[in-house]
Amino acid sequence: MTDSKQPTPGTGSNDVPGYVIREACRDDIPQLENLVDRFVQMNRLLPRTTDELCDLIPFGFVAVADGQVVGFAALEIYSAKLAEIRSLAVHDQYQGRGIGRGLVQRCVELAVKRNVLEVMAITSSDGFFQACGFDFTLPGEKKALFIQTRDEY
Repeated sequence: MTDSKQPTPGTGSNDVPGYVIREACRDDIPQLENLVDRFVQMNRLLPRTTDELCDLIPFGFVAVADGQVVGFAALEIYSAKLAEIRSLAVHDQYQGRGIGRGLVQRCVELAVKRNVLEVMAITSSDGFFQACGFDFTLPGEKKALFIQTRDEY
C-alpha cells in the first residue's frame, strides 16, 4: 500500500508527460470544477456544487500532469461497512494511461486503511471497474439494487 501523503508517480507514454497522483486540496477546486463539469456536460457524472467538491477533498485524490489537474476521484465513507468511489474523472487526453486505475487504487487503499468493509462504484463504465477488481456481486451473492426517483439530475 502507498502512503496517502506521498505522490504516486505515473508513467505516461513518450508523447504524454508523466503524472503524479496525490491527495486533493482546496487549491484544486477551480480545476476540479472545470474537469467535473466536462463530464457533467457529457452526462457521465452527476453535477457537483463547489460545496460538494469541498466535502470530497479530504478523501479525494488528483492526478497532476504539467501542473494541471487531469484526473480526480474521491472516497465517500458512509459507514464502517460501506464507501463509494465518487466523481471519477480523467481528462480525455489522458485516458488509457492508468490514471483512472491509479485513482481507484488510492481510494481503495484509503478504504482499507479506514477499515471499510466494502467499496462500491455506481457507473456507466462497468468494464473499467471490473478491470479494477470490482464485480456485480459480493460474497454471499449480495447485490445493490436501485430505483431512480426522477428523470433528470
